[in-house]
Formats: sequence, C-alpha cells, structure tokens
Amino acid sequence: MPAKGKHRRSKAQRLTRTIAVAGTGGAALALPLMGAAGAHAAPAHSAAGQSAHSAPATAAKAPAQGADQKQGTRTYTVRGGDHLSKIAAEQHVDGGWKRLYADNREAVGSNPSLIHPGLRLVLGGKAGADRSAPASGTPRAAAEKPAAAPKPAEREPAAQAPAAPKPAVPAAGEAASSGAASNISPQSAGAQPVGSTSGYVSPVPGGTVGTPYRQAGGMWSSGYHTGTDFVVPTGTSLKAVGAGTVVSAGWGGAYGNQVVIRLADGHYAQYAHLSSLSVSAGQSVTAGQQVGLSGATGNVTGPHLHFEIRTTPDYGSDVDPIGYLRAHGVAI
Repeated sequence: MPAKGKHRRSKAQRLTRTIAVAGTGGAALALPLMGAAGAHAAPAHSAAGQSAHSAPATAAKAPAQGADQKQGTRTYTVRGGDHLSKIAAEQHVDGGWKRLYADNREAVGSNPSLIHPGLRLVLGGKAGADRSAPASGTPRAAAEKPAAAPKPAEREPAAQAPAAPKPAVPAAGEAASSGAASNISPQSAGAQPVGSTSGYVSPVPGGTVGTPYRQAGGMWSSGYHTGTDFVVPTGTSLKAVGAGTVVSAGWGGAYGNQVVIRLADGHYAQYAHLSSLSVSAGQSVTAGQQVGLSGATGNVTGPHLHFEIRTTPDYGSDVDPIGYLRAHGVAI
C-alpha cells in the first residue's frame, strides 16, 4: 500500500509539473504574439488618424487657389475695328499682344490676326485656367503654374505670324507719309474719306499704290495681278468704296480674310488679306463705312490691301480698279 501510494504521488507530481511547464510554455508563446499584434495595431491606428487629419487640409487648400485665380481675371468682348495690339494697349495688358494671344490662344485659334466682334478674351490670366486646378497640397507649386503657363505658348505666335505685331509700329520699309496717314486712320474711321460728290470714295484714304493692276508674273494663277495693292500696315481702316451689300465676309483661301461687296451699279469690290472683319454677309454698307482692317493673312509676303473690282463675285471677272474709281470721280 505505501509503495503504491508513493507511486501514485509520484505520478501526480509529474503530471502537475508537466501542466505547469505546458502552462508556462503557453504563456511564453502567447505573450510575444500579443506583443507583436499590439505593435502592428498601434501604427495602423496612428496612420489612419494622420490621413483623416491631413485629407481635409489638402481639400480645403484647393478651392482657395481657384477662387484667387478667378478674382484676378478680367474679360473683354471684341468690337468692330479691334485687333490684339490695340486691345493690349488700351487694356494695359502686361506683356502686350503676345501675352494676350498666349492667354487666349484656344479661343482665337492659330492666327492671331483673325479676331471677330463678339469674341470674349481673358485679360491678365490664361483662359481655361480653372480646368487645371492644383491637385497638389503644396500651395506654392499650385500658385506658380498660372505664371509659367503662357511662356511656351508665347514662342509659337512669334514664329507663326510675325507680321501681326510689327505693323503696330510705323512700317520701316514703307513711304513715311503713307505710314503716318494709316496709323491715324483707325481712330478717324470714316472721318476723312477721300472721294467725290458721286458717292464713291477710296478704299484706303491716303494709301499708296504698290503692285498695280495687270502686272505680269508667274506667281499669279492668271499670269497677271488681278487687282491693285495698297501699301499699308496692319490695322489700317478700310472703307467701302460705295453703297452696297456684303455678299461674303470670311476666309478666302489665298486671299486670307476677305470682304466682297456688291455695289449699287452691279460691280463687286473685293478687299483681301484683312486682319479683322467689321461687317458680315448680308449687311448693307454706305460709302466710307469701315469694312475691316488691313493685315497679312493668306498668301502674302507682308501687310497690304489687295483690292479688286469685278463684274461678278468670282475670280477672273476683274476690271481695272483704279480706272473704275477714277471714272466715279475718286482722285487716286
């Protein structure tokens, strides 16, 4: 009996020790796992807290930037007789016509000389800047974008249409008297028509005749010059030579921007290479009324007015424009 009891006590002792060891080992294994889970859980909680705090701050900054850009922007609606250099000067646009064109290139198109009445231009800011609202949370990077944007665009108009800005300065290679007369003509549009009592006037008051009618040359498809060129800088006011109705006003291929008027006697007067149009098709005009501004659009080597008188509105029906005007009492 005592031996058996001894043996049972010994068994129980071993069992107790085994349980104790197992318990100790279990605790030893559990504690590191719990510690590791806690270690990972704590950073995740703090990261979530950080993103929750930082997201509203970024979102709050973006609308503020957009609001500043809108507040600093002005708009201008083009009127008859306007051109970019004139608008830039009158509206005090920093950077002149180049900056104005760069900021409104999308609205104006590839030709800075062609703007039409009713076109809305942005002054002092890039058109459509609201579309590129700053996505970054850094205010400095977002604020620098509007100032840097016009620079790449400024290079293009200088290469594409150098003739547009230069005529704003008196033409160096032209006759001095012609340049002086044409520089003031836009301001005095219709004030001094050179004409007669017959109701006809010169298309360019004080203009100098350049390439004459019917001058021979292989550069013209007909083999000769079908009109008369008046040497004037871009922006010179052009007059309707007589009363009539505008039959077309717009792009004319090699003629660039053109206006064709059916005169009261059935002849047609064509004005080609214009920088700006002041009339539209179907409109009635009177002698001396401004129909547009001279320019260098279409197939040209420099700014001038190509003027034709035709018996029909189509090419090839030309007559001597100077002879026609003189026959109607216009001194040229």
